[in-house]
Amino acid sequence: KIKDLGPADAFKAIAAAGATFAARADKSGTSTKELGIWKKAGLDPATEKPAWYLETGQGMGATLTIASEKGAYTVTDRATYLANKDKLQLEILVEGDNSLLNVYHVITVDPIKWPKVNYDGAVAFMNFMTDPALQEVIGKFGVDKYGQQLFIPDADKTDADLGL
Repeated sequence: KIKDLGPADAFKAIAAAGATFAARADKSGTSTKELGIWKKAGLDPATEKPAWYLETGQGMGATLTIASEKGAYTVTDRATYLANKDKLQLEILVEGDNSLLNVYHVITVDPIKWPKVNYDGAVAFMNFMTDPALQEVIGKFGVDKYGQQLFIPDADKTDADLGL
């Protein structure tokens, strides 16, 4: 009964029902995003350790497999879900909310503070990742295989532009 709820409301409903939730619990970006949603829901299962909160300590693919086997809920990135979808008995129930965006940034460190850093290499990598041509490749990646884009290029966007 969580389909189309907002993420925090869905998490509240999962907790209230005592439904099994499979958490990566590995300090990854997705795990951190999940914990942030629990916090917005006013809950902290990672600290409280209720019986329904299953910490897998595994990567996303393994956590999806566990969630499928246990009939559990989980949070995943779209790319890993689509790559494994045919082996899973899971469906997407909550999506499209900006709070689910897991934004990654390319940053360089201060070469004055960290003189041994390869600053020129870092700048070259940053320029490569933010180049409009590569941003277009990122936006089209996976469409031919999965029928939808797996990543949202955002090099020219601020958090405010993304609704964060």
